Amino acid sequence: MNRRKRTVVGVIWIVVAALMALTLGVGTPSTTGAIARLFVVALALFLAVVYLFDPWNVISEKSLQ
Repeated sequence: MNRRKRTVVGVIWIVVAALMALTLGVGTPSTTGAIARLFVVALALFLAVVYLFDPWNVISEKSLQ
């Protein structure tokens, strides 16, 4: 995957994380739904980092193309 495509996908994951973070509200999550939304935010941010920075060369592998 080339750099431009990885950047677009990374930005999409950041937008997903931002939209989910807006639904959390202020304070400590106490319900199961709030904890699940927090998990989705963390997962989306992790995927954004993987696509933007590719720390383990998982996305850039020639075998994936």
